[in-house]
Amino acid sequence: MATETNPDEAQPPAPPETADEAGMRAAMAAAAPARLATSPRPWVGAAVGGAGGPTGATDGQAGPHAEVVALGRAGGAARGATLYVTLEPCSHWGRTPPCVDAVLASGVRRVVVGTVDPDTKVAGQGIAALRAAGLEVEVGVCRAEVEAQLAPYLHHRRTGRPYVVLKLAASLDGRTAAPDASSRWITGPEARADAHLLRASSDAVLVGAGTVRADDPALTVRDLPAHVAGWPRRPGPLRVVLGRAPESAAVRPCLELDGPLPGVLDELGRRDVVQVLVEGGATVAAAFHRERLVDRYVVYLAPALFGGDDGAPVFRGPGAASISEVWRGRVVAVERLGGDLRVELAPRPT
Repeated sequence: MATETNPDEAQPPAPPETADEAGMRAAMAAAAPARLATSPRPWVGAAVGGAGGPTGATDGQAGPHAEVVALGRAGGAARGATLYVTLEPCSHWGRTPPCVDAVLASGVRRVVVGTVDPDTKVAGQGIAALRAAGLEVEVGVCRAEVEAQLAPYLHHRRTGRPYVVLKLAASLDGRTAAPDASSRWITGPEARADAHLLRASSDAVLVGAGTVRADDPALTVRDLPAHVAGWPRRPGPLRVVLGRAPESAAVRPCLELDGPLPGVLDELGRRDVVQVLVEGGATVAAAFHRERLVDRYVVYLAPALFGGDDGAPVFRGPGAASISEVWRGRVVAVERLGGDLRVELAPRPT
């Protein structure tokens, strides 16, 4: 993910990377391929001894946690070493034994943690247990980067609701379809593959019943970017329709929900949906935006111009009544995908 910069300000040179930062980034690199396989468990990475040492990641939805995988690969080399882990080790029994027990049994002398786990079953207890056993524990190395990697999980554990990603695809003049409703395809294959990666990274994909009736989407994961082809994957995301889908709709089997959007998110959170991808249509997208329920906007912009105001817009319904009411976020990343641009936006901190 690109770092935000102000082009009008001279940027000081970055300080040299410390050994602990290098070790934590090795743990983050190990975690990346687990992103598509572990949810609702967190996609955690660990490294023993720092950069270049044995690494591991959470093993799917039922296997051992990252610390256990990395320590198992290190064997006796873990004794006296530093363990780097992106998320606080657990100290309770769940689907697997407590990671703290494995850490203590390994003989590591020091543990570096990226961020504290907000899950109420953990929430500092793992760190406290390690310190009580005499290990040196440092917390917060590369915290911002780690929390960006784990943002959906952290959000779900803190709020009980899924992290909401709104995906939009449009021409540069903000249109999604021509007046005759034709729209296939606005963006190129690289952008579409990236959108399928968004689906694969999400626990649920949500659309309105109007989109189901108009487009009959399947909402399955098909064409993924080449760089994730070998990553482990769980089954495809839960398909959610706001309203009622026709009995013959390709989206079935699906979950049909009604009511205010906050309640919809509460229900999805109870169902262990850590991230939901909102794909449309324009009325649903506008509703999530208008109610300030979007945590991340991913906008694919095609180098195309419809050239008028009669094409279908990204949002439908009333917008900002004056310039003072315009929503202003922050650009998190910009990436070129083939001939298109991928722009990632986040709300400004409140």
